[in-house]
Amino acid sequence: MARQLADFLGRWAIDRKITNSIGPDGRLNGWAEFTTDDVGLVCTEHGTLQMQGQPPSAASRRTLWRTDGADIAVFFADGRAFHHFDPTAPRASTHHNCPPDLYLVQYDFSDWTETAPVWQTQWRVSGPRKDYTMQTHYRRRHDP
Repeated sequence: MARQLADFLGRWAIDRKITNSIGPDGRLNGWAEFTTDDVGLVCTEHGTLQMQGQPPSAASRRTLWRTDGADIAVFFADGRAFHHFDPTAPRASTHHNCPPDLYLVQYDFSDWTETAPVWQTQWRVSGPRKDYTMQTHYRRRHDP
């Protein structure tokens, strides 16, 4: 299926698992909402983060999604470039270099169907003080 930016519009349930080799593991449950702006989409995530051995806390983040040729370019909320990926591929790998840390990500659309769009991302983050993976499952929500 040839996905494009508009296919992400709407609300998604998210389930995120964080596996950390040098710190506590964690889990985030919540939602991501893709809304339109003048240039593309704004992705706002909200959820409850539960890090092992710590009380739950509210968590949120925002990214900007834009069309860039056949790719989707993702930017931080302040407009700085983050990464880009090919939404038409069943699996798309890319990275964000933030010295001294390296963020590798794989988008997986292999289970996406028109009637039941689902997808996932897997981040592998490494650096002098970072060593974790973060896997997030996205499932389309139809509630208001």
